[in-house]
Amino acid sequence: MKDFFICDCVAHENKIVTSSFVVTSKQVKPKKTGEPYLALTLADRSGHLEAKMWDNVEEALDDFDQDDFIKVKGLVNKYKNRFQLTIHKLRRMGEAEIDFADYLPKTTKNIDELWATLKGFVATFQNPYLKALVESFMDDPEIAAAYRNAPAAKTLHHAYIGGLLDHVVSLSRSCDLICQNYPQINRDLLLTGAFLHDIGKIHELTYNRSFSYTTKGQLLGHMIIELEMLHAKIAQLPSFPDELKILIEHLIISHHGQYEFGSPKLPMFPEALLLHYLDDLDSKMESMRAHFEREQGSESPWSSYNPSLGRTLLNSTKFLEKKPSPATVSEASSTPNGANAGSVEFT
Repeated sequence: MKDFFICDCVAHENKIVTSSFVVTSKQVKPKKTGEPYLALTLADRSGHLEAKMWDNVEEALDDFDQDDFIKVKGLVNKYKNRFQLTIHKLRRMGEAEIDFADYLPKTTKNIDELWATLKGFVATFQNPYLKALVESFMDDPEIAAAYRNAPAAKTLHHAYIGGLLDHVVSLSRSCDLICQNYPQINRDLLLTGAFLHDIGKIHELTYNRSFSYTTKGQLLGHMIIELEMLHAKIAQLPSFPDELKILIEHLIISHHGQYEFGSPKLPMFPEALLLHYLDDLDSKMESMRAHFEREQGSESPWSSYNPSLGRTLLNSTKFLEKKPSPATVSEASSTPNGANAGSVEFT
């Protein structure tokens, strides 16, 4: 196991570190002099870190590619209130040196407990067809193993090992709660949509070295993959109602909610609309949580720009914890004539 992780930057600011990372992005850019420099994004299981190599670039340029693992020596510093690494030396690592558990982030939650929670929801289904359908996926050893390990996205939300399961359990809890407020909703149908809406990610994404797209994922996308998986399972379930099949298909292809976000159809019935909004809410809340976690070393309650949300973010917890200055406290605790600030006079 390596000694320095990206989350350790706070304790190593303005210090030289030697550590290993996976290269998630590699760009060659020109300096003002016209000479090249390297702009990299490095990653390990604790996060991502921007890195620059200014000197001896031509010697290192062809030694490694994106998704390779490299050993680097460099200075940890801050630029525009964000940590970065100025690389002095680097080399490509051999396979024997790599412990993959060091580089891919993983959920801190217990996978077995998450899986049991999901099974618990399915056990409460009243519709025998929907129950049999979801159980056919969960009882498939290959699908179950992938579902328990896959990320929910490459970068936007729940981008870690176990992220898909974490996201679906969180989404299922929200679906279960909202059904209590809207009794007209078909709970079994909504929870089936929650289980299936991202199941194609197990084939769309690859996560052996870093999070990226498979060829099938690039060409088809997870919604088409999900329809293929759905049809294969329904073919094994005699007398599955065609009406239910159509509704599930619509839940899958409409869950992104808008054409510009990749939905071939807009949500056209209540369960589809709820699935879209709850899925969108869960992904955005996780994006905020992860962004604040990455910048927990920052003193400012304001974050850097979040590209998935298109804005900077205010950490309300950090903002409320800011201690007032002594002068402010003194002014707040005193009133004219020495009256206690907490007292009220009635006339």
